[in-house]
Amino acid sequence: MLQDGQKGVIIQRDKCTYAVAPHIPCGVVKPKTLRKLADVAEKYNAAALKITSAARIALVGLKEQDIDNVWADLDMKPGAAVGLCVRSIKACPGTTFCKRGIQNSLSLGLKLDEKYHGTQLPAKFKIGVSGCPNQCAETCIKDIGLVGAKNGWRILVGGNGGPKPRLSQELARDLTDEQAIQLIDKVIQYYKKNAKPHQRLGAILEKVDFDEFKKAILGE
Repeated sequence: MLQDGQKGVIIQRDKCTYAVAPHIPCGVVKPKTLRKLADVAEKYNAAALKITSAARIALVGLKEQDIDNVWADLDMKPGAAVGLCVRSIKACPGTTFCKRGIQNSLSLGLKLDEKYHGTQLPAKFKIGVSGCPNQCAETCIKDIGLVGAKNGWRILVGGNGGPKPRLSQELARDLTDEQAIQLIDKVIQYYKKNAKPHQRLGAILEKVDFDEFKKAILGE
């Protein structure tokens, strides 16, 4: 039996079938890709196509003997749905499509996805990008969240969901896209250096003075 993450699969509740979730950066997908997903799902008798909370499209209920052929037919990379790594970046439509958008969250989200998606870290690590304070990308419960404001990006850190949810805290504000990316890299490097195995960023921030954390990141 395959294990979670092996060959890009996620074992299902029945312990016999699998799901695969191809990588769809920031949930933006072309019609031809949707047709391919539908064709492959029908060819291998998938139980369902499920749009996930991370804006992936999972093919659910696949047989183990079909997994290699499924990936070959899809010709897509697996999404980082499991494992100790940066998961798929979640981004709202921002100024690209949404009338409430203040900053271009989709553009920045795609840059972050290209740079960090699948990067191995001590624990799972989630990044969200919201183009306005409504935070439709759930940035308040992400390890790193970006929120668009009039004068640039706010950077939030240390949020998570799960059994012990934690709201993120503001690290910086009024940043350009480039400044935001540079700051995110510093946070990730700090996290890699200081986190224990399976320890989320929020758990680290529970044990350190936040002002000292800010000094370590911002150099102030």
